[in-house]
This record gives sequence, C-alpha cells and structure tokens, in this order.
Amino acid sequence: MIKMQKVDLPAPLPSFRGINRYWDNEREIVVAKILPGEYYVTVMDEGVATVLGSCISACVRDRNLNIGGMNHFMLPANREQSLGDTRIDISASNRYGNYAMESLINDILKNGGKRVNLEIKIVGGGRILEKMTNIGLMNIDFVKHYIQDEALNLVGEDVGDIYPRKVLYFPSTGRLLVKRLRSLHNNSIIERESSYSKVLESSKIGGDVELF
Repeated sequence: MIKMQKVDLPAPLPSFRGINRYWDNEREIVVAKILPGEYYVTVMDEGVATVLGSCISACVRDRNLNIGGMNHFMLPANREQSLGDTRIDISASNRYGNYAMESLINDILKNGGKRVNLEIKIVGGGRILEKMTNIGLMNIDFVKHYIQDEALNLVGEDVGDIYPRKVLYFPSTGRLLVKRLRSLHNNSIIERESSYSKVLESSKIGGDVELF
C-alpha cells in the first residue's frame, strides 16, 4: 500500500483560492488541477494540470521572472455551423476565447510579468468523437489567430489529431508534459466538455477585458 504524504500546501494567489490543488508525491510539487472554464496563475514552483478533449489549454509564462499559468477553454459551438466548418469570424463566440486568454495574461502581468517576455505553448483541440462538429479545429484556429494578432511568442504546440490529452505544465520552467490518451475508458471527458459547451451556449460574458 502506498502511504500518502500529508503536506501543508503554500497559499495560492488570492484570486485562485477556489482552485483544487494537491501534493504530487511522485514529483514532490504542488499541482493545481483546472477544469473547463478555469485558469490558474502562480508565482511559485507549482504545476498546473488538466485533461483535454476538444478544448484548448494555453500555457503562458514570463520566461525571465518564471511567473505563469494555464487556462482551459473552448469556443461555444454555433448551432448553424456545418460539420467541419472551422471559419472564425468576429462574433460573440470569439469573446469566450478572448476572455480566457486575456484573463490569464492579465493576471500574469498584474503579478509582475512583462508582455514582451511572454512565451506560449498550446495543447488540445482533439477530435475525440468523429460524429461531432469539429470544435477542436475551431479552437485551434482561434488560439493561433489570437497569438498572431497579439504579436505573442508561440514556442511550442501539441494540437489536433483524435486523442484526448492529459496535461501537466510547470510555469517556473516552461516544461510541458503531454500524455495522449489512446482510448477513453469512460465518458467523463466527453460528459464534462458537453456540459461545459451547454453552459457556454446559455450564458453571457459581462464586460470587456483589455490587455495592458
């Protein structure tokens, strides 16, 4: 039997007290586990973990100060969008991706990061169900256009294909671990993302978030 080590976790930044965090015995590090629609920023030596299907995670850090974090988002599907149509226009849907990216980046900047020093890695966007609209490609297209339009530095990616992914990111070093899950042993990823998609379709984002 493996004996679990009890560790008093250091306090996160005040904005992220609601994020689930745990002690990883194997790597001897605190890990924050984020769900769809969440993001996490840290100024400490921590990991950020999630599991992705068609969603995207952007891993962003200040490479000089080692401040960074990760988000987990998707664009809400347009009911009138045809299967496989990945065109992105300036629409209400894009505001969800903008909100996810700008919220993450703004929190990094508020905690001392500099925009000129930011580097980004992106992961996810898998087409995990063949019969579903390829929202994964739509998400990939959005985040790549966002990074290009904002003149940010993309240094790595593992996106697309048909696999869900288990992700662990270390903002203090920029190391990104990705495990492609060859098969779905249960429907938890699909159910979680389907539920998240329904929330996006029925909710609104209030206010604009601006980069500074």
